[in-house]
Amino acid sequence: MEKVKLIVLGLSASPAGNNAYALILKEAEGDRRLPIIIGAFEAQAIALEMEGVMPPRPLTHDLIKKMIDSFDSYLTEVHINDLKDGTFYAKLIFDDKNIEIDARPSDAVAIAVRCNAPIYVNEDILLETGLTAQSNNSELSDDDNLKFATDDVLKKQTGSNEPKTKIERLQAQLEKAIRAEDYEKAAYLRDEIKNILRST
Repeated sequence: MEKVKLIVLGLSASPAGNNAYALILKEAEGDRRLPIIIGAFEAQAIALEMEGVMPPRPLTHDLIKKMIDSFDSYLTEVHINDLKDGTFYAKLIFDDKNIEIDARPSDAVAIAVRCNAPIYVNEDILLETGLTAQSNNSELSDDDNLKFATDDVLKKQTGSNEPKTKIERLQAQLEKAIRAEDYEKAAYLRDEIKNILRST
């Protein structure tokens, strides 16, 4: 299975709720973006490391990194290797004894940024869920592209409180799922919205 290297482009607060964020991963040698809905804690853990902020006490991902170092191990890569029912799956892959540990992508990325480990995704997953800025957006900066990608996936409902179109109903359900922290359902709804937006 062909793998594609990703870099962390950034995080964006979801317009649909206060407890969810969009983690935007970007193809290292291309323009495709992979948005993943994650929780506030994991978003904070990723953001703190990317900004070089040291918390007064170690966070869970800091502790895991210290354990990896203490056992004289090395995180070779993070591999986003599967997508089932709108839920992404990842593995932490270590250099010794062919150890692979299942992890949520949000946790895996939070650990990867601490260990300076590369992040990969299967090509078929990127083909299925990746977003590409439209040609009229090709001159946008990375910050603008991040907003574009997030808006495309989590477009906030405006206008009437009563959803009338299919996409408005899906957006309302997405907001409800995120408020309930049902991220599996939110990811499924996100993909449904994305498919409709692509076809219009």
